[in-house]
Amino acid sequence: MDLFSYHQAHTVNESAPLAFRMRPRTLDEIAGQEHLVGKNAPLRRIIEQDRLHSFILFGPPGTGKTTLSHIIAHHTRSHFQYLKAVSSSTRDIRNMAADARERLKFYQQRTILFLDEIHRFNKAQQDVLLPFVEEGILTLIGATTENPLYEVNSALLSRMRIYTLQPLNPSDILRIIDRALTDPECGLGKYRITITESALDAIVTTAKGDARAALNLVEHIFLSRYNEGQDLHITAQDVVNVHGKLVINYDKKADQHYDTISAFIKSIRGSDPDAALFWLAVMLEGGEDARFIARRLVVHAAEDIGLADPQALVVATAAAHALELVGLPEARIPLAEAAVYLALAPKSNSCKTGIDEALHAVRQSSGITVPPHIADSSHPRSHLLGKGVGYKYPHDYGGLVEQEYLPAELQGRKFYRPSGNGQEKK
Repeated sequence: MDLFSYHQAHTVNESAPLAFRMRPRTLDEIAGQEHLVGKNAPLRRIIEQDRLHSFILFGPPGTGKTTLSHIIAHHTRSHFQYLKAVSSSTRDIRNMAADARERLKFYQQRTILFLDEIHRFNKAQQDVLLPFVEEGILTLIGATTENPLYEVNSALLSRMRIYTLQPLNPSDILRIIDRALTDPECGLGKYRITITESALDAIVTTAKGDARAALNLVEHIFLSRYNEGQDLHITAQDVVNVHGKLVINYDKKADQHYDTISAFIKSIRGSDPDAALFWLAVMLEGGEDARFIARRLVVHAAEDIGLADPQALVVATAAAHALELVGLPEARIPLAEAAVYLALAPKSNSCKTGIDEALHAVRQSSGITVPPHIADSSHPRSHLLGKGVGYKYPHDYGGLVEQEYLPAELQGRKFYRPSGNGQEKK
């Protein structure tokens, strides 16, 4: 039995995992993703009309990417092929494309290739796909948990549309759990199972929007607790006993990594210490590299606080040093101290904008000449070249004297514009 024959044969394999048995068979059974498969939603229309184009299903685990592929396979009149990128080669693609070309030529039947984990294909493998998609030999549907903007070649991506699946909300997860516990054919409905509200809440919290994770947890609790012929009452403690603790859905190399550090820095920039501590906790609990967090704190101290509070850079650097000295979990405290200090500090990005404007001026200049009066005059005869002539030594004028330090073509330009915040206004 191949991946899609379960739906085609409408049979139930009781030895299959609960998450597999409960996989929706129709678009109406899908929980969540209303923006894609709800009434009159774009993806629903093209599936129902069997007018599929090449696209990518992008979303976290357990949100319905493979489910949609099953439904498409059962619904379409096109020939449907499934490949898992991690175990496929360029030869597999070429052989499949050759068959698709023959199928289209002799039977006028299109071929849909569903490529699971498309991000696992390297650039060369993706390049092999490109001409077949471009010519219409293959209609490509890629599924990925990684951001396709970074993981899929731009040439291939330009010929595909991206459909983004969102983590399921709590009501969607509750609906899925209820169906699993009451469905006597595919689920656990033939057993006498009750569950407390607190247990449901614990499962929903643990699942983090992942339907598969929720169903796997329900199944593990059932297998560990059920005794033949007896009622089963599931409590929150059962969830803790089976699962151990809540797991953060955090990928250190994908969107969770970039989105969470972005939320962390923006919370500090927005002077919200509570949000800063929360996102710091998410990263630490998710296993983020603490040195990466420390580096971002140092950059933020200079970029967004700067001279409004010069001590911020000292605090951030000290937190980074403390991390190297004591390591985690103790270093969570100096990291938290730095995050809170930076969040509460007055903000100024004048140093960042100043250096960026200066760099832009340098890059736009056709030539840069140091004004002679501030050029090197250390040689005894440098005055013969005009170097140092006319230079006013500030200490001879009480520490400050007006004279031009910029090149002639940039005289009068302002790069540093102090803010009115904190110490910088002085």
